[in-house]
Amino acid sequence: MNERDLLAERFEEHRTHLKAVAYRMLGSLTEADDAVQEAWLRLARTGAGDIGNLGGWLTTVVGRVCLDMLRSRTQRREDPLESRLPDPIVSGQATDPEHEALIADSVGLALLVVLESLTPPERLAFVLHDMFGMPFDEIAPVIDRTPTAARKLASRARQRVQGAAPEPDPDPVAQRRVVDAFLAAARGGDFDALVAVLDPEVVLRADGGKALPGGMKVLRGIDSVAGQAATFHRMATASTSRPALVNGMAGLVNTVGGALFSVMSFTVSGEKIVAIDILSDPERLAAVDLTGLER
Repeated sequence: MNERDLLAERFEEHRTHLKAVAYRMLGSLTEADDAVQEAWLRLARTGAGDIGNLGGWLTTVVGRVCLDMLRSRTQRREDPLESRLPDPIVSGQATDPEHEALIADSVGLALLVVLESLTPPERLAFVLHDMFGMPFDEIAPVIDRTPTAARKLASRARQRVQGAAPEPDPDPVAQRRVVDAFLAAARGGDFDALVAVLDPEVVLRADGGKALPGGMKVLRGIDSVAGQAATFHRMATASTSRPALVNGMAGLVNTVGGALFSVMSFTVSGEKIVAIDILSDPERLAAVDLTGLER
């Protein structure tokens, strides 16, 4: 085995961790893969000879790459990812190590949507410190701030996340019970049963892509969401729903005629549904990896 092969082998030991960092930063699995690949190219050019902590070095590089990608979105004045749902990770009850790393610490779609509202430096400081335990003196150079300023950015981000991202119930069986009750109410057209499983402040986000005028549709409050009861009924009766974990939380994979129609993720807190995220964009559904669902 030559030196480059040895370097590639060492890099592969960190790939899963690096993709988990990039996914939290970008909310896009494709862009996360691009960021990890860029880290490999930089390592291949640099070599590992003078790198004492390869994992820390690679995490820093991926952080910088992601920061540049987030800033590039802003500079190009693209629609922020806040106007679309992050990429879902679909799996069965048993997940492989990469799936587990990507969705660890309850990184559900609802939390990722909140992260999209942060500035790039806030997001990086929060993700690297709060989710991966990186010290602020290592985060500071990545965002061209002092450690004290990096700490303040993470604190500000933390406050926004805690105020906007609901804490999901930890018991997956309890989550599934609530989602099953939602599905039964939708199929039966039972409005009262539907209302019974919704939190008063429930938020529904529906991303149909280009097929949905105005981008992602967002409804807030039990009256608005329950007002979609007829739509839920049509969806539930016209499609075949399969239980799944979506970013580690109770969800549904819906098919029509064997073709993937939508992926639904539910955030359950206090035995009530506090967030429903529905991806029905045909282009993005075509890229959803369902192999984990077969496990």
